[in-house]
Amino acid sequence: MDITLIGIGPGDWLSLTQAAARALEQALVILGAPRLLEGLPAQCGGRRIACLRTSELVEALIGLNGRAGQAAVAFSGDIGFYSGAASLLRTLQTALPEARFTLLPGLSSPQVLAARLGRPWQNWKLVSAHGVACNPAAACAGGGDVFFLTGGSCTPASLCAQLTEAGLGGCQATAASRLGYPDEAIVTGTAAQLAEQTFAPLSVLLVEGCPAPLRQSRVGGIPDEEFLRTKVPMTKQEVRAAALALLAPRPGDCLWDLGAGTGSVSVELALAAPEGQVYAVERNADAQALILENRRKFGLHNLTLISGAAPEALAGLPAPDRVFVGGTGGHMAETLAAVHAANPAARVVISAIAIESLSAALAALQAQGFEAIQVSQISVSRSRPAGGLHLMMAQNPVYLISGGAL
Repeated sequence: MDITLIGIGPGDWLSLTQAAARALEQALVILGAPRLLEGLPAQCGGRRIACLRTSELVEALIGLNGRAGQAAVAFSGDIGFYSGAASLLRTLQTALPEARFTLLPGLSSPQVLAARLGRPWQNWKLVSAHGVACNPAAACAGGGDVFFLTGGSCTPASLCAQLTEAGLGGCQATAASRLGYPDEAIVTGTAAQLAEQTFAPLSVLLVEGCPAPLRQSRVGGIPDEEFLRTKVPMTKQEVRAAALALLAPRPGDCLWDLGAGTGSVSVELALAAPEGQVYAVERNADAQALILENRRKFGLHNLTLISGAAPEALAGLPAPDRVFVGGTGGHMAETLAAVHAANPAARVVISAIAIESLSAALAALQAQGFEAIQVSQISVSRSRPAGGLHLMMAQNPVYLISGGAL
């Protein structure tokens, strides 16, 4: 049996390639979603079988094997752009080893929208929010233009609402509904404006002009002078660099900064995990204000302030992949117990100045069964001008206690 997997573009028969149109006309059986089959013209005279799921397509094609010489499977848009064609092909190659397969591409929704807007799309960041969890603020964190394929509960309006909540409501956004159909609609405005509107289920979203963070580098150790600070304690540059090396945050990690102070570690973590989320937990009102100011200064949209103290303030937060502990107010054991309960596999790094805090951290990590516990002491001296000379001025030694597998 010959099976052709076809991307039929946005729904307009005239936008198909000649090869795709010919394959559909010659097919004895055409399978695909109901809306795709309904849009096919009369010259596609083959039997039509509506299937919504890959399992249904596989079952139908296995049943047709030997009885239909030529079968075509229609996919919306392009077979290489967030399409089910690849997974279907792998399954069919195993289930029907004697079948012959042909793949024919079609126009994708970003191509069609770019043509409608009269601009190139090669630099767009392409993100699927169709049936999967999506953090639009994180997707836009790197700046530039971001295209979202939407679907289900993730609509252009809901994505724009999340962008607005993250402080990106002023970005230009374009929502395109039912591209290629007679009732096609394209609306452009700010993200805040589109958040208040309603769009058809078949929609895509383009967000343009997202501001890039003040710093693009993911290398830890931003100079202390770049942070806004008052008398609130701050983890110093050299200690931050070492702490980030021990934490080894990944781009999509969920990160907790407990006792966040000025937010210097939170900022570093947010830059290191642009697709993730950082939760800065702090109880001091002055420090909370500094965290918000530093978040604004560095242009970060994946940093959330949690007002309160651990462990009580941790209730309800997403499970962390990495945790930095800058202070617990004397509740080390309870805090690490809450971390372990949230995710026993979390990687933890604790900063301590007092020997008693070091002892408490070690005891708490051991009590919770954290593996690969290690202690490092960092002693930093910085130069200070003295007349025509420079003297080295020592800072307080800092202990970094780490636990949990990388």
